[in-house]
Amino acid sequence: MATLAILADDLTSAGDGAAPFRRAGHPARILLTSPATSPAPGITVPAAPAAPGVTALDLGTRLLDEPTAADLTRSAARAFAGAELLLKTVDSTLRGHVAAEIRAAWEGSGRRSVVVAPAFPAEGRTTRHAVQYVRGVPVHRSEFARDPVHPVTRSDLTAVLPAAVAVEPDDAAERLPGLLDRGGLFVCSATADADLDRIVAAVPRPDEVLWVGSPGLAAALARHHAQPEGSPSVLPVARRPLCVVGSANPATRSQLARLRAEAHADGVVAGPDPLATAAALRRLTAPVLTLATPDDRIAPTAARALAAAMAAAVRALAADGTVDALVVTGGETAAAVLHALEATGLDLVDEPEPGVARGTLLGGPAALPVLVKAGGFGDDVTLVRLCRLTLGAGERA
Repeated sequence: MATLAILADDLTSAGDGAAPFRRAGHPARILLTSPATSPAPGITVPAAPAAPGVTALDLGTRLLDEPTAADLTRSAARAFAGAELLLKTVDSTLRGHVAAEIRAAWEGSGRRSVVVAPAFPAEGRTTRHAVQYVRGVPVHRSEFARDPVHPVTRSDLTAVLPAAVAVEPDDAAERLPGLLDRGGLFVCSATADADLDRIVAAVPRPDEVLWVGSPGLAAALARHHAQPEGSPSVLPVARRPLCVVGSANPATRSQLARLRAEAHADGVVAGPDPLATAAALRRLTAPVLTLATPDDRIAPTAARALAAAMAAAVRALAADGTVDALVVTGGETAAAVLHALEATGLDLVDEPEPGVARGTLLGGPAALPVLVKAGGFGDDVTLVRLCRLTLGAGERA
């Protein structure tokens, strides 16, 4: 396939949707819309690039109201409808405007059918009998039920998408071709990567389907459509990375604690004054710096203001060379940082771990390596590994 498009509701979803295709030999890039905090009329959808490869579009819709998010998703699906493979990402914990954005993407794409498979088995997110689980717990009973912006209230995808027909992985090869011929919306269960592989292999004409899923489905599609590797990319070795933590997810907080304990990292808690924050970080002597939001969750409006202040501090530190690589976790924070650096997107290099995208900026300080990770992904030592990777990133990527 020459052209593949990914429509994502935030930056981390765009990154971990595109990264498996990069690993499978496709050129891949992430494009940014205008900031989601700007008025909706100011948000525009970039034109579909003529260059072959994967284009992941960060629509930032998770921070918008539902009607605006649906309108923007519909416009993006219409703009990228000519892609040979079209994937609409959804959060594997069902946060965001899931149903409205799926319907809008379906309308805009003009595809006959939609295949929905949100499982991400590598991170413990599975779908059994159309019910979404996180580490064996129905998602509406997990910590994601307490998400401050999009609390998850339903785990049953046939309740989230009442028009959907449920398909079990063992039945996919037999049932899906006939169902897709008739058209409609199909929710596919999966508890392992092999289940997702079976679902992808069961679709005879993938270019006629709107695919909907998380990094698990993206990886299965990438495995099915792999191509020979091109020339390897080499990133510069960092002298002093900065880890920017904008997620209050407990998993990320554990990762930050381990980073401080094991990687000789030191940092500050972000405040409203970016100049004061940057000055405090410049005074530190640790080889790895950290900038994090407070441990406690804060209201969405205050969180957006704090993300903007953090991004301004990062811009100042990158501009004077205090830091020369970024590891960013949390989609809103990552988007704010890239916008502050005047980047239009990311040119992806690889996926060093599941759910982690590594690349260099399109626009902005182009030599700056950036790693982007979703808040809830990884084990306790993930941030340690990623920061160490930046310090020895000259190996083959």
